[in-house]
Amino acid sequence: MRIDVVTIFPEYLAPLDVSLVGKACAKGLLDVHLHQLRDWTYDVHKTVDDTPYGGGPGMVMKPEPWGLALDAVLEQGESAAAPVPRMIVPTPSGRPFTQDLAVELAEEPWLLFAPARYEGIDRRVLDEAATRMRVDEVSIGDYVLAGGEVAVLVMVEAVARLLPGVLGNAESHRDDSFAPGAMANLLEGPVYTKPAEWRGREVPPITVSGNHGAIARWRRDEALRRTSAHRPDLIGRIDPAAVDKKDRALLAELGWVERDGRFHRVDPPVAD
Repeated sequence: MRIDVVTIFPEYLAPLDVSLVGKACAKGLLDVHLHQLRDWTYDVHKTVDDTPYGGGPGMVMKPEPWGLALDAVLEQGESAAAPVPRMIVPTPSGRPFTQDLAVELAEEPWLLFAPARYEGIDRRVLDEAATRMRVDEVSIGDYVLAGGEVAVLVMVEAVARLLPGVLGNAESHRDDSFAPGAMANLLEGPVYTKPAEWRGREVPPITVSGNHGAIARWRRDEALRRTSAHRPDLIGRIDPAAVDKKDRALLAELGWVERDGRFHRVDPPVAD
């Protein structure tokens, strides 16, 4: 996979050289190119922003340097296998970045990230780019950052670890929280390693029982418990047809009932 990032702070993306992403690059599984947006400015101050039309606070990133930068990146990266990239624009107003979207992006041969600063990029840049490639505006959460570079780091790591050969164990990502195929994308339960006893705390006996069926059941129960406690909205998305009798019994214990084709939390009784 090829990844291009156009930014005014390429140094912010130095973590792409370390950990799993750095190893993927070293193995040739990932080809990352960072581009300084100011290289496509032609005034002495290398200006990339200006005041917004219509007034208002903040500054807006100018269309001219962005247009030239995208032209150059498309020309540099074009290949028979990937004639155009899929462009990702991090923004709080975009579609949520989820594990499902990470899996979808991991299938792309070429991604182009356009992290903005200030109040964002002149809208005409995105509209013009959409005539040449797919453009997705994506949000990593309901909060506002100083710029989109940190969102790029989040998304690249989430995508890169799904590429074949990146993880030491190819099955590692299949049990992740939100992993596609998991029931309602449940949160992952607790994990343990050696020693079996640490500071007076022992690992759950089931984990060292050697009974793999019972261990799988325990892990599923713990995933349901954690999801119910931390992300009850995900329990509400479970398809009742996807649960077994033991799932139903535990969900009932946790205060969930099936109604109208979905699970709903039972309201606790109101004290007199």
